[in-house]
Amino acid sequence: MADTQQADAVDEQAGGQPAPGRADKRAERRTARLAKEIAAFAASHGGSADGQLAHIARGSVRIALVGADGQWGNLVAGTQDVARAAAERAGVTLHEEFDGDLAAKVRTGPYEWSRMAGIQVGGPANS
Repeated sequence: MADTQQADAVDEQAGGQPAPGRADKRAERRTARLAKEIAAFAASHGGSADGQLAHIARGSVRIALVGADGQWGNLVAGTQDVARAAAERAGVTLHEEFDGDLAAKVRTGPYEWSRMAGIQVGGPANS
């Protein structure tokens, strides 16, 4: 019975709001970890980054990042809220869409071009 009462406890100092639970603390840790990774990406790729969030599967949100130097990468978050909070905490400029302006910042190298063309015109195999 005590466990049920504790789970339903109300934090009087928070104005009667429910006390933060394990899920809130876990989401905060995930947000902090993602923000650290995003900030590290930005720092190593020109000091800033742009990003775009996209739902990719049940319980997964892709954070597409483009550094100031044109390098790009992806991270995955469990929820839209965690992804958005982490990106904002890291100082990333979020875009609603991965549109032409954002895509124009991406710089691809020979590897990406050979992989894209390789599937169609005799480049390296996918295996």
